[in-house]
Amino acid sequence: MALKAVVFDFDGTLMDTETGAYEAISSIYAEHGQELALDTWAVCIGTQGAFDPYEELQRRTGKTLDRDELHQLFRTRHVEYLKNAPLRPGVVERLEEARRLGWRIGLASSSDLAWIEGHLRDQGIRDYFEVIRSSDDVKRVKPDPELYLLAVEALGVKPGEAVAIEDSMNGLRAAKAAGLWGLAVPNGVTKQMDFSEADLIVDGLDRTTFEQVQATIASL
Repeated sequence: MALKAVVFDFDGTLMDTETGAYEAISSIYAEHGQELALDTWAVCIGTQGAFDPYEELQRRTGKTLDRDELHQLFRTRHVEYLKNAPLRPGVVERLEEARRLGWRIGLASSSDLAWIEGHLRDQGIRDYFEVIRSSDDVKRVKPDPELYLLAVEALGVKPGEAVAIEDSMNGLRAAKAAGLWGLAVPNGVTKQMDFSEADLIVDGLDRTTFEQVQATIASL
């Protein structure tokens, strides 16, 4: 079956927001004399509610902590890190290639729309995306498949005619559960995850082309 669409994840896929998030939360833990293992943090990448870092920090320290204050500190440090964060290598090239191939282009993310829109505009790539589905649109985010199902429906294609680009296991599971093909593009924070469900895995979008992806999928 020929591919007709691509649906990108946002966090960690288009921009490496994940490294900054881990550094931000790790710095907060360090200030309380604690260390947060990457494996512990990783369960919440690409989803929401899988791990509560503030509850865990409170449990470890035995202190009553101000969750809202900690979360605001985390957001401030994360945003500061992202001020100079570039797009991941190959992103613009693949967006241009998708346009050239006549593919529909969508985005499905567990983050909220304001976060996604702001970064897409700052990076100058908002106009590539015909459809964006975010946590604002669903009751359950990834690994639930609803975000991807809504995205392909809005793009007017069948799930099997679209490939999802994901950096996390939760995102990949959502895409596969929705019936899309899955291309995993891990980053420094997610590279240790189990991507055995992926149809293809590459180190970066600069390491492949969508024509190559199409050829690989056609051979499966």
